[in-house]
Amino acid sequence: MSGLELDGVTKAFGAARAVDGVGLAVAEGAFLALLGPSGCGKTTLLRLVAGLERPSAGRIAIAGRVVADGGTFVEPEERGLGMVFQSYALWPHMSVADNVAFGLKVRRLPADKRRRRVADALAMVGLADFADRKPAQLSGGQRQRVALARCLALEPPLILLDEPLANLDAHLRETMQREFRRLHRETGATFVTVTHDQAEAMALADTIAVMHEGRLQQVAAPQDLYAAPATEMVARFIGRGALVPVAILEPAREGRLTVSLAGRTLAARGAATAPGPGRLVLRSETLSLSEALDAIPARVVDAVYRGGAHTLDLAIDGVEDVLVQVHSREARAPGTRVGLAVEDAWALAE
Repeated sequence: MSGLELDGVTKAFGAARAVDGVGLAVAEGAFLALLGPSGCGKTTLLRLVAGLERPSAGRIAIAGRVVADGGTFVEPEERGLGMVFQSYALWPHMSVADNVAFGLKVRRLPADKRRRRVADALAMVGLADFADRKPAQLSGGQRQRVALARCLALEPPLILLDEPLANLDAHLRETMQREFRRLHRETGATFVTVTHDQAEAMALADTIAVMHEGRLQQVAAPQDLYAAPATEMVARFIGRGALVPVAILEPAREGRLTVSLAGRTLAARGAATAPGPGRLVLRSETLSLSEALDAIPARVVDAVYRGGAHTLDLAIDGVEDVLVQVHSREARAPGTRVGLAVEDAWALAE
């Protein structure tokens, strides 16, 4: 059974479509990240799942139950899900325990069961000794844990996370990433998080859905998004790849093909079904300087020392307006002619 299912979900604000025909099935117990730049529609999509917005069209089902379609709309409090907000949304006048118990009181859970649920949830997030404190007495990371405990106490089948780590410093973000992964494993709930940070999405999720202008660009495991982006937008956004124009010389066979770049023939991975113009996705970790005769001719445009290595911006001969980055232990002055070796690349057909 799917933990979450979206079918043709659309949300229009006037003539603008913030979410445009999104179809997505999230397996029960999965951890999905909705990833994309600001304004791509990911937060609106999360609000549609939560019931905070009504879809203009389409169907939404949670754990097999339809919560929104043409004739149905289940209110947020009746959807049986949990949500962790970027702002934590804790009641400042309530203790930690009372904040965690709030949703259980709304659901009229008996007091003894409520106390057990609160104690279990606080223990799960490592705050068993903080039950009597007020939110103002906690650090940002501890407040985030309280918000998560309040969510876990409800034992929801689906947990929505709205930029949950945005307000934390770098160290706390890493700590909470580990906590989210641990709690996901231990609870078995379906998690859906929204983020614009690709490193965070890759650290948290087993599946990432990349959005752009209200539409899904690609849904795949993090390693597949990185290794085989389906569109130029995904290639630029994930890993910040440089897209270099090439000629695809032959259609792909078993995922391999050849391309022509700067007068050189290169082997690459790809799925192009016919020869023609294309784009080669190049990332710095698969590039190196080379003195081989068949190396790609290039020129150093800029060089920056970053402690242990130099980051070189290179312009490939015959390629305009695109620079590729290479890390080198040896310095190269701007203007120096160099050869470029490509260890791995992914080709996209235009």
